[in-house]
Amino acid sequence: MSAPTISLESLTSTTSLDQLLATAKSSGCTSSSCGASTKPDDMDSAIWAKIKDHPCYSEEAHHYFARMHVAVAPACNIQCNYCNRKYDCANESRPGVVSEKLTPDQALRKVIAVANEVPQLSVLGIAGPGDACYDWKKTKATFERIAREIHDIKLCISTNGLALPDHVAELVDMNVDHVTITINMVDPEIGAKIYPWIFYDNRRYTGIEAARILHERQMLGLEMLTARGILTKVNSVMIPGVNDEHLIEVNKWVKERGAFLHNVMPLISDPAHGTYYGLTGQRGPRALELKALQDRLEGGAKLMRHCRQCRADAVGLLGDDRGQEFTLDQIPGEITYDARKREAYREVVARERGDHVAAKSEAIEIVKAACGGSLHVAVATKGGGRINEHFGHAKEFQVYEASPKGITYVAHRKVEQYCRGGVGEEATLDGVIAALDGIDVVLCAKIGECPKNQLMEAGIRATDAYGYDYIETAIGALYAAKFGVELLAATA
Repeated sequence: MSAPTISLESLTSTTSLDQLLATAKSSGCTSSSCGASTKPDDMDSAIWAKIKDHPCYSEEAHHYFARMHVAVAPACNIQCNYCNRKYDCANESRPGVVSEKLTPDQALRKVIAVANEVPQLSVLGIAGPGDACYDWKKTKATFERIAREIHDIKLCISTNGLALPDHVAELVDMNVDHVTITINMVDPEIGAKIYPWIFYDNRRYTGIEAARILHERQMLGLEMLTARGILTKVNSVMIPGVNDEHLIEVNKWVKERGAFLHNVMPLISDPAHGTYYGLTGQRGPRALELKALQDRLEGGAKLMRHCRQCRADAVGLLGDDRGQEFTLDQIPGEITYDARKREAYREVVARERGDHVAAKSEAIEIVKAACGGSLHVAVATKGGGRINEHFGHAKEFQVYEASPKGITYVAHRKVEQYCRGGVGEEATLDGVIAALDGIDVVLCAKIGECPKNQLMEAGIRATDAYGYDYIETAIGALYAAKFGVELLAATA
């Protein structure tokens, strides 16, 4: 008898524990027996174990698993021209932004509350709003408290790297096996244009000397982490006219020193944020400029393309921040961790992931067989690897490219939600269409005739014919329909 169909659509915070446990039991799978086929053939099993449920280190995992950042480390030892940690807005998503700073004890309460209500949670990170290594006492105290209560959560930090070498041994002792370092340069002359000052060894340094010290400490920290088997992701901010071309060199340096991933992110420079770059008119890269640079980096350090440039208090799946649901005033003073919901979710998702990987492999073979040109597809999704979001409700679109090489995730495009209260806003739709520049097809669970027609006028086809299918399955069908027909016509 075949196993029942599992719907991840229902596995949200509204799912009761009894429902989730019943679904896991009926699926007949356990995390040790299902989904094993998802491991890439060319990946070491030990590495796979570290990344398979980590939404930042695995593009595939980000469809199923959530992260949480706790804002316990406000102090920082460098100044970046793209950063203003004082800015706070519940609707703004960018690094350094928080709604409330936490003590280690408050962080523990908040993590338990989220773990009890968000079954997808797999990773806890400290990403500021300052620097996790510089504000080390708070970072360490937080991790120690949480590790005692929740034994299976992955612990991560994000750092600028200046103080990192001083704490690598302690990171190893605490079983922190994922570290993100922001590295924007390997040439101090370029670094001096990005960093006005650093504070190191009880002194403030400026200019090229500051950038040189930062560079040396970043490289040392990266090498130390690699030697100890800690996976490292390098974040680089793409700043047009400052370091955009230089990031090719950065990619080479970090690959040589063992970085697992290189994440090139666009500069965010809205004047309203009060940053130096924002106030002086330094522009960020356009979406196609960012993609072009990422394409040039292929073959170097492995690229991460699904980053959302998260807030320092982000909660939930990438692209679906639920942090405002878990502010301190909404969390009970006394709270006890219940592992059952997360355990049940992992059992349910294991089978779904195995099915998804099989469907993805089949779709890639279809695309390779058609052997046509490139097709760029934007997908409205709420997770689970499926086309399951209404066009009008989407706050972002995930972008895929199908080509003779296969089907690859290349980016995401943030948009303002078009439909509110059942009514679409024309001005908002214009913004959505502008954000979809370069896209051939939009896939969504549902779309009205009006936005569909306006997209068509802009040269973008939109369809809900593949609603709730796996993303790659739909893309494979679209690609075969387009290039398979062309191929038959060419050979007739």
